[in-house]
Amino acid sequence: MSIPETEILNNLVARIFRIEDVTSEDPRKGYFLRYRGQLLDEDSASLYDRLADSLIPYGVIPLFRVEDSRQVIYLALKPAEPKKDKVSTNIILFVLTVFSVMLAGAEPDGPFPADFGGQMLMLFKSILSGWPFAVSLLGILLAHEFGHYFMSRYHKTPATLPYFIPLPPPLGLFGTMGAAIIMRGIPKNKRILFDIGIAGPIAGLVVAIPVLFLGLSLSTLGHIQADPNRFLEGNSLIYLFAKFVTFGKLLPAPLEPQGIFYWVKYFLTGQPVPFGGQDVFIHPVAFAAWAGLLVTSLNLIPAGTLDGGHVIYGLFGSKARKAFPFIIGLLVIAGYFWSGWWLWAIILYWLGRVNAEPLDQITTLDPTRRLIGFAMIIVFFLVLMPVPFMTLAK
Repeated sequence: MSIPETEILNNLVARIFRIEDVTSEDPRKGYFLRYRGQLLDEDSASLYDRLADSLIPYGVIPLFRVEDSRQVIYLALKPAEPKKDKVSTNIILFVLTVFSVMLAGAEPDGPFPADFGGQMLMLFKSILSGWPFAVSLLGILLAHEFGHYFMSRYHKTPATLPYFIPLPPPLGLFGTMGAAIIMRGIPKNKRILFDIGIAGPIAGLVVAIPVLFLGLSLSTLGHIQADPNRFLEGNSLIYLFAKFVTFGKLLPAPLEPQGIFYWVKYFLTGQPVPFGGQDVFIHPVAFAAWAGLLVTSLNLIPAGTLDGGHVIYGLFGSKARKAFPFIIGLLVIAGYFWSGWWLWAIILYWLGRVNAEPLDQITTLDPTRRLIGFAMIIVFFLVLMPVPFMTLAK
């Protein structure tokens, strides 16, 4: 499609924007006209809609920006409509993930063979016993991903159905690396990006917390014994609270009563492991809910295109990027207590330096969304597990 006459576009922009200067640009930069000036109204979201609607017949979309404390409008050619995704791929991956997660949750009868082949054969024979774990974990992950998906549909932002990633034992403890949807369109403004970002964690937690209490009610207490082939699951504040409500004590409980400094140190470092003390012998349903809380905490890390990155970008805009080096630094320090954080630091350093940028970056969050955003930061600290796994080897 050819670029419309500049005079026509100038008149349309002038309806919502006091133009101070206009600059023509090479379309290969991503836009072909730049307007600097000031919006005629504080309701930037409505003004964006008015301008975008008026530009539809010309195949042009507006981009609202703030540069050097000045409001800027760019005009760009509308990108081609995204291709339709093959739903068959989503279905195949989901079926494989169901199989993989059931395998991870299987509870074989009898002693475990020493050889790898025998172990896998026993898991396959007992795969149907893994359904409580699989239903619980996949229910949480489905709620999370469809929270994103349905919010994307509500805001008319193209997105794929969830892609599940199977990771069967012994490669994966949970039988899956999780799932993701892919946005095929750019969110209109920060409010929509924020809504899509938080819908997943909220939907996932709505399922995970009742499942956690159900699973803990099916769990029992036992004594912690050294075993290099097992691990102790880490604590978040929500997980500690749920165990306290269910069993009436902070767990894992050491042999001797301890003060607040012991619990702070144990929560942050996972040390010392209270061998001989009591802890939950976790039921597969509770373990699935615990895994759901862990996935939620990882998604809420406030960086890049993670859900937490969308939250802080909505709250603080481009200023949120200043926190990125500190987040990487904290992950490196946390890696001395759980080495998995070093892998996350590498992943985020590679993928987390870029925030998703909406078409309209002038419109800010309304007070209700800002309140929800700060509440989600609190939720992040409630579900955060500083040391997700602790070895039981002495």
